Amino acid sequence: MLKKFIQAFLPGIVKPLHSLWNEVLGFLFIAIAVLMIRALWRGYNEIDLGFAHMIKFVLGVFFFVVMLGFGLHAFWRARRISKS
Repeated sequence: MLKKFIQAFLPGIVKPLHSLWNEVLGFLFIAIAVLMIRALWRGYNEIDLGFAHMIKFVLGVFFFVVMLGFGLHAFWRARRISKS
């Protein structure tokens, strides 16, 4: 009886929590990407100061794209979880 109760009750709790967890992670990753925009703009303006500044800017852009991609993917997974 307890096993049937857990099998019926647990998916109704775990699924929304899993979706919420992905939404929170998506928000954090996108927030990190948004906070990087100012530094990227400053780095873009300093590219002509030397090779080290250009490398710093390129790495910043790579990090920005990765954080934004992780954030969007987390929201996409949360939507997919909530639909199923």
